[in-house]
Amino acid sequence: MRLLCVTAHPDDEAASFGGTLRLYHERSVETSLLCLTPGQAASNRGGARTDAELASIRRKEVAVSCKLLGIAHHVVLDYSDGKLHRLDLYRIADDITRSIRRFRPHVVLTFGPEGAVTGHTDHSMVSVFTTLAFEWAAHSNRYPDQFADGLHPHRAQKLYYATANFTLPGRQPIAPAPATAVIPIGDYLDTKVAAFKAHTTQSPVFPTVIPAILARGREERFHLVACSEPSDIKVESDLFEGVHEDESK
Repeated sequence: MRLLCVTAHPDDEAASFGGTLRLYHERSVETSLLCLTPGQAASNRGGARTDAELASIRRKEVAVSCKLLGIAHHVVLDYSDGKLHRLDLYRIADDITRSIRRFRPHVVLTFGPEGAVTGHTDHSMVSVFTTLAFEWAAHSNRYPDQFADGLHPHRAQKLYYATANFTLPGRQPIAPAPATAVIPIGDYLDTKVAAFKAHTTQSPVFPTVIPAILARGREERFHLVACSEPSDIKVESDLFEGVHEDESK
């Protein structure tokens, strides 16, 4: 089985998905991360003098985080941090579609259009891009130029948005999706926090972000957005419930 997580910035993988990614690694699921930006516009810069220097540092940090979380493959693209809403939708969806067709995941995770608990615009946009790519990766008439590279249409079976049962005070209002899957992560909460702390350039936000991570408790919540076989909503405790391995070959 294979699981793809698509995020906007280094550290997203840990803060919002870390426990689940580590849990499924331990269940022998092959996990992959696609991050659209190297976080080069972050306010906290860890001593970096330029955007390029910060991007280089943050790529190293996400590599450490991925190792802690058991993520088998990770790619950090070069899109502009903080500007995803100004960029070419079709081009970015092309990159995500290519990643889906190459990795051929059974399950895809990303943010919801509200932008997660922070309401970050980049989080909202990665939701839009990934939702389109999830659907379009299965179509033979979307990005057919990719087939010249040996890729083929791929129909992933489930798409989930990360969600939460709380909001952050002092932020713009958000309307998160209701949880349809509650994943108990147990002691992997500690691993999740350690992976977030691997992003040392962001240490000034640790006093605010880590309490928000702990507020989720020993569980992570997701909303099932789309599935390859139409069905009714029910509360799940396993993102791979009903997934069939042979359908993704």
